[in-house]
Amino acid sequence: MVLVCSVGLLALLVSVQCLTREQLFDYGIQFGDQILDSSTDSVKALELQQTLYFFKGKFDKVYVSTNGFISMAEPSDESEYLGKMPASFGMIAAFLGDLDTTDGAGYVYFRQDKSPDVLQRAADHIRQAFPSDEEIEPTHTVIVTWENVLGQGSERGDGFEFARNTFQLVVANMYSASYAILLYPEEKMQFGSTLIDDVDVPVEVGFNEGVVPGWFGWSTTQGSYYRVTEDSEESVSALALETNSGQPGIWVFEIGTSPLFSSIVPGQVTEVTEVTSEETVVDTPAPEPTSVQTSEPPYEPLTSRPETLSESSTPDEFQYRYVPPQQPQNPEVLIIDEDELSVNVFSYNYETCSSNKHKCSAFADCRDYADGYCCHCKPGYYGNGKDCVAEGKPQRMNGKVNGRLYVGNSPSPVEFSSNDLHSYVVANDGRAYIAVSSIPASIGPSLQPLPALGEAIGWAFALEQPNYHNGFSLIGGVFTRQAEVIFQPGNERLTIRQEFGGIDEHDHLVVSTHLDGRIPEVPREATVQIEPYNEIYQYSSNLITSSSRRDYTVNMPDGSVRKHSYLWTQSIRFQSCPHEELMSSVPDSQQLSVDQIFVMYDSGNQLIRFAMSNKIGSIHSGIPEQNPCFTGRHGCDTNAVCRPAQGKDFTCECAAGFTGDGRVCYDVDECSESPQICGSYSVCINQPGSFRCECLDGFQFASDGRTCVETERPVDHCQRGTHDCDAPERARCRYTGASSYVCACLPGFSGDGRACQDVDECQTARCHSDAICYNTQGSFTCQCRPGFHGDGFSCTPGSGGEQTACERHRAAALASTSSSFRPRPALGQYVPSCDGYGAYEPLQCHAGLGQCWCVDASGQEIPGSRTEAGRRPMCIDYNVAPPLIGPTPRPDISPLTPGADLLFAQSGRIELLPLDGSRMSADKARALLHVPGKVVIAVAYDCVEQTVYWSDITQPAISRAAITGGQTSVLVSRDLGSPEGIAIDHMSRNMYWTDSILDRIEVSRLDGSHRRVLFDNDLINPRPIITDPAHGHLYWADWNRDGPKIERSSMDGTDRTVLVQDGLGLPNGLTYDPQTRQLCWADAGTRRVECMDPFSRLRRKLTEGIQYPFAIVSYGGKLFYTDWRREAVVAMEHQDGMEVEEFLPQRRSRTYGITITYPQCPAGLNYCSAENGGCSHLCLPRPGGFSCRCPDARDGSCVEPDQNF
Repeated sequence: MVLVCSVGLLALLVSVQCLTREQLFDYGIQFGDQILDSSTDSVKALELQQTLYFFKGKFDKVYVSTNGFISMAEPSDESEYLGKMPASFGMIAAFLGDLDTTDGAGYVYFRQDKSPDVLQRAADHIRQAFPSDEEIEPTHTVIVTWENVLGQGSERGDGFEFARNTFQLVVANMYSASYAILLYPEEKMQFGSTLIDDVDVPVEVGFNEGVVPGWFGWSTTQGSYYRVTEDSEESVSALALETNSGQPGIWVFEIGTSPLFSSIVPGQVTEVTEVTSEETVVDTPAPEPTSVQTSEPPYEPLTSRPETLSESSTPDEFQYRYVPPQQPQNPEVLIIDEDELSVNVFSYNYETCSSNKHKCSAFADCRDYADGYCCHCKPGYYGNGKDCVAEGKPQRMNGKVNGRLYVGNSPSPVEFSSNDLHSYVVANDGRAYIAVSSIPASIGPSLQPLPALGEAIGWAFALEQPNYHNGFSLIGGVFTRQAEVIFQPGNERLTIRQEFGGIDEHDHLVVSTHLDGRIPEVPREATVQIEPYNEIYQYSSNLITSSSRRDYTVNMPDGSVRKHSYLWTQSIRFQSCPHEELMSSVPDSQQLSVDQIFVMYDSGNQLIRFAMSNKIGSIHSGIPEQNPCFTGRHGCDTNAVCRPAQGKDFTCECAAGFTGDGRVCYDVDECSESPQICGSYSVCINQPGSFRCECLDGFQFASDGRTCVETERPVDHCQRGTHDCDAPERARCRYTGASSYVCACLPGFSGDGRACQDVDECQTARCHSDAICYNTQGSFTCQCRPGFHGDGFSCTPGSGGEQTACERHRAAALASTSSSFRPRPALGQYVPSCDGYGAYEPLQCHAGLGQCWCVDASGQEIPGSRTEAGRRPMCIDYNVAPPLIGPTPRPDISPLTPGADLLFAQSGRIELLPLDGSRMSADKARALLHVPGKVVIAVAYDCVEQTVYWSDITQPAISRAAITGGQTSVLVSRDLGSPEGIAIDHMSRNMYWTDSILDRIEVSRLDGSHRRVLFDNDLINPRPIITDPAHGHLYWADWNRDGPKIERSSMDGTDRTVLVQDGLGLPNGLTYDPQTRQLCWADAGTRRVECMDPFSRLRRKLTEGIQYPFAIVSYGGKLFYTDWRREAVVAMEHQDGMEVEEFLPQRRSRTYGITITYPQCPAGLNYCSAENGGCSHLCLPRPGGFSCRCPDARDGSCVEPDQNF
């Protein structure tokens, strides 16, 4: 169905209102837009804050072009793609043609926007276009607006000499899809073709994939080009008349999805109906979409055509409905019966106060009109309704100045880069003050003839004469000003372009200034005097122009005087409310009178200063007004308005927001007088004459711009259990940020994660040929057949099990007895002790000699562990996990000994989080230790004595306590700066720590005695530290922002080396798994978790995009890390980096250090395990040996041998 918006045949129609310019998404510098350089082919890159999906690709940068498109790669010269589509690069063509913005009236605005009202409006358009789609929640938009752009060759003499187009592209991004919203306001689309190589070529709208790799990457081929318009101006014109989203002029397309993409998908709502009314119709053909097949099959058409409508049998009740033709050249009008129009009325009207009131100033009322709304300032205020200021209140203006100027005959320009511009005007006498900072002496004196840099604020707030209005009263604070200056007699030219962005939250008028051109040189030490002048302003709808001649005198340093002048022309463009005739009540011409002009260049402070008095009134000469309110000589407070009376009488009245007698006014603190003025969840901030409201943390302004609503927080459906993944025994839910998640089947199952089926491993013959395979859910077991024994993966004939090495050793010792009754050892014979599983007991003793010693798993004596009679060494059990009996699990799954817990720090407490295997038992979490008033940073655990160690940075100290309860002990409290990392060597009974203020690494005994500094050089911010006592290695990370690194040394301080130095940001967490030889770290700067083998230096990235990790620990095939921003403990798979769990403590605050409590100490020994290695004080292990070291504090009893062992 075609929706009629234009003029033609008079009839009764089914019609809706076409898109207007006011219904575009907000744009302009006041909304944070950037402006593309004026050009016929300007391009600027835009780094995206969120990924854009386009066809099969993902993009983090786009390029905005004058020529009506954005591209995914830097575009080639326009001669290579205009009229030659499809192009070699990816492109969203909103209105592709040879467009021009060089005349100062056309602009290209662009920005990224995540504000709730913009995201909501984008979502509304997409939902309207795709009513069956669910979960449309954009999180990021790119808004590009082409305003009043010209087409090359638009001056054709056909009545459209000054044809201009305004249109808009909005790209809405979600976490797995992107949409394009194209908006074409009907009254602003005035041409449909441009000249290309002297040929009139219709513009194109569509989506071009660009060149894509061919099969196997051996070649490239041209990708798909989805074209919306045809090669006719009629199809282009119909862009503003038709729709696929439910409102004429608005088109919506799904342009990319992840992980799979099939084709560009157009919106599905092509019909909108409203009440019948008398209208006029233009027989305008509509665009037929076409799809150019290149490497992909053709796509579906843009719209589905309605069936032909039947003719009515009651001519007296005829209505006309326009139906799009199959061929654009042959439009037709079909007659239908009114009774057949049994359709629902759909209203999609944004243009009412109910949906736009928030766009009005807080000091304005919104008023509905027949075809829209307007804002009107309340009594006591003036402006255009969207910007309102109190009558009589002074006004400030702030902004930046950019551009470049040439001075005199200099070949080199002076660059302006965000120079500050400040202005202040006393509204009740029209006096304005302007200052521009950071002006070098090379150009400062030459700027003195140009008070025009800040003159606009003088016009905007000029003192009004009776029945005349200053600029702000008429057009508010949002407008564009362009001025051209031609200096006489040298003909130097200067262009001044200013974008006024309205009143900001501080009640300041915001302006952006750009300068370009050449100005005559004024010598240093010269002064300038500008004569008073008058300038006539001509007013029309949305445009104000003026011109004048300015005379000035240069007083040279030698005392001579030179007279100069310049010609000045300017245009001011603005958008007035289209629903009221405001300008009809304004005189066509008004005169701005400027006198008392002061100019000065302050070389000491590099400031150029201007001041002037401004009045706006009649262009005709007459008797000047004598009332002080009109002369400015009234004596009212600067924060008061002067009210004229008869003759020269007047009264002073404090401006709104101030109180007093008018001669003296004081600011009213609205926040104190009306504490609830801002409403719930907000804070009131007083300002001179006003106030502003800010939402509390966790809240943001709703679409009305005034009500604070709770920030929409991401929902972790995995944690809540509101996901649609399969049962937890078959699938895993992984939280991916925002409110998204992915489902994945567990090992042993197959499927998409939402439906998982058991994999029958027995079909792949994994067991021994003499074993029986039993399939189980997610796994399998193997059992040797009768007559065989073994673990099912290896079966040998026989019914009994073989003896272990210890059992054979023991049997042999017992066999050497002379007794015939029972085996017994010979005198002096050593008989090994075997445990219940046949393994060597770690402690072996000689019954005859009384000596004891430690052995390893093979029964070999550990050197240095033998003791004298009556004493027993401390030995480590190498056989922590007993051998499995019966059916076994999969051989690649190692069962974990139960009883392990996570310990993590939360400011003044240490929490205990039990583990069930490697899963966190959230319901059993509890506080292990309270240390009020402290900030616990690092935690470590001694598995031998079951003791937790921690560091506190408030009153720096290192302490410990038994996890079973009891008193805490302060171990180290002196000579500490900020101890942020602790590592325990449970074998050597030593403790290591880092100090990020003293920049050193120290070691001591576990009780804090015998302190020794290992390193105090080349350290800036050392934090995490870990030990590998079985192999004698020490690892630590330094998060120095200028040079982060990860290092390793021997535990005695020798052999220091840097392991990782590239690709680091803030390596906060560090852990080492000796079983897999993987050193892993969590980086809060790169937001990654990475691992490496510290011996081969092979490095791999596990995951990225995490938030702010602090500490990390490895256990049971998983990595557990604490996250500051999530205030959580997060678990991820060691193998693939997939997040599998999140624990949120009941008491929410930052989480710090984390460690694991083992039910039994990890297997292993080092040379310091027994008798402190024979050292008198510190025994420090190293690979293949150890070193005896003395503490830094002098101790005469310490012996430090000359050689290491």
